[in-house]
Amino acid sequence: MSRGFNSRCKLLSKFSKRWEESDRTGITGVIKPAAPLRSKIELAIRRIEAQVQYLESSLNRFADRDKYLFSKVVDAYSKNQIQRANVFANELAELRKMANFMMNAQLALERVVLRLRTVTQLGNAVVSLAPAAQVLQSVRSGIAGILPNAEKELESVGIMLNDIMIEAGQTAGMAPDFEVASEDARKILSEASMVAEQRMKEKFPELPTLKQPETYTQDTGFSQY
Repeated sequence: MSRGFNSRCKLLSKFSKRWEESDRTGITGVIKPAAPLRSKIELAIRRIEAQVQYLESSLNRFADRDKYLFSKVVDAYSKNQIQRANVFANELAELRKMANFMMNAQLALERVVLRLRTVTQLGNAVVSLAPAAQVLQSVRSGIAGILPNAEKELESVGIMLNDIMIEAGQTAGMAPDFEVASEDARKILSEASMVAEQRMKEKFPELPTLKQPETYTQDTGFSQY
């Protein structure tokens, strides 16, 4: 019992030291000491927060474009220009699809930041970092092709989190439970998705129901399709 307790205390002491101090072990550590774990995680948080702001500004631009297209749909529909209204409505639908991806990404990243801010102890370092890294990977895949700069930055931060997780695990003598991490990541993404759905309804008004243009046939006269 005493031996186990002493071993645990040594791990805590080792982690606490690595949490606050640079790693100066080995030749590389002497020449270029690795930053403390706390500093690395704080840097990751700042980089993710920068992407949250970038997504927010992008969403605002999308909202402005949405208002313009929405007004065009309503105007064309009020003039019974159904084909023209459908053209604008299709463009609007594609824009909203991308906006939905971006809003999901923004909310998921906000939750990752909250998760990373809890990383202050031996136990929750590995436990918190694993799902956070998985969420970043999922978010990066979701915005692929929409925001290439954000995608590239999130890939870089994801690699950074994986490196921190490995170092924290080695220092603490623990390995992440990836099954639990995957479940936690799914919960984070699910929560973000539910909130995003509500915010999309608030931010982007519902389109009027558009009729199909009428065409003339010899057999039936005017018909819709």
